[in-house]
Amino acid sequence: MKTIIVAGGAGFLGSHLCDELVKENKVICVDNLITGFKDNIKHLLSNRYFDYVQMDICSKEFFDKFSKIKIDRIYNMASPASPVDYVEYPIETLMAGSMGAKNLLDLALIHKARILVASTSEIYGDPLEHPQKEEYWGNVNPIGVRSCYDEAKRFMEAITSAYKRKHNVSIRIVRIFNTYGPRMRLTDGRVVPNFISQALKGEPLTIYGDGSYTRSFCYVSDLVAGLMALMDSDVDTPVNLGNPEERTILEFAKTIMSLVSSKSSIKYMPALPDDPKKRCPDISKAKKLLGWNTRIDLKTGISKTIDYFKSRINVD
Repeated sequence: MKTIIVAGGAGFLGSHLCDELVKENKVICVDNLITGFKDNIKHLLSNRYFDYVQMDICSKEFFDKFSKIKIDRIYNMASPASPVDYVEYPIETLMAGSMGAKNLLDLALIHKARILVASTSEIYGDPLEHPQKEEYWGNVNPIGVRSCYDEAKRFMEAITSAYKRKHNVSIRIVRIFNTYGPRMRLTDGRVVPNFISQALKGEPLTIYGDGSYTRSFCYVSDLVAGLMALMDSDVDTPVNLGNPEERTILEFAKTIMSLVSSKSSIKYMPALPDDPKKRCPDISKAKKLLGWNTRIDLKTGISKTIDYFKSRINVD
């Protein structure tokens, strides 16, 4: 049984990862609850192999505490991850990707632990290459409204790679594309909760731009399986994880309305600053080196997510 830190473990992705890891490991979930919710992990709190610590990974207190506890593996999932959140918390987002990332890498160095860092498709910016392969360097505005997230993740990849070269730390880097599923916040500003919430309430579905922008949507259980496969692999260079089935935002909106049986209309709004026009992963590397692929089709995954949001619609 390994002892594993999941930083950001009370968030959407982190909590689902904790669910799987705790089946065979001792899991320590660390989250400062800026964008995470204790409610996401409340079902785990009685599990003797699960601990929750409310703490900021950027703090000296965090490093001092966990430098004294033997750790085998670290998943760094800690960061605001939606435009609404990282625009509201730009400094915290940058610090999570820099000081927080360094603290976790230093813990990995001390304990000779393997560390997986959750990067993002956002490091590709508004891509000039399509679909995006791991070798593509990106097209990012370094001072735009989204830059706090894009550049935090790019820095995190850089410092993680430096620790590998300088200190021989065992690293894994995942670039996560659009992921959805239960435990997303209705108000987090991303397209899946936006559309489902609006459809359930009978409100117009808001599309920013003309609806031709594309995204690729991966269900959370598929993503978590990929994270664990990457951690267990020998691959220490960046790997894309996401669903390569690309569709336009307008197509996606119509899918949501159909599954909700909603009579909502479509409302078009001006495109958001620096919003990528295309987003689709090339997952050839994950297929070849991890034996990973997506399994949950969009209709099945969205239906599960709709059921979850129906249970939360009067709460959020």
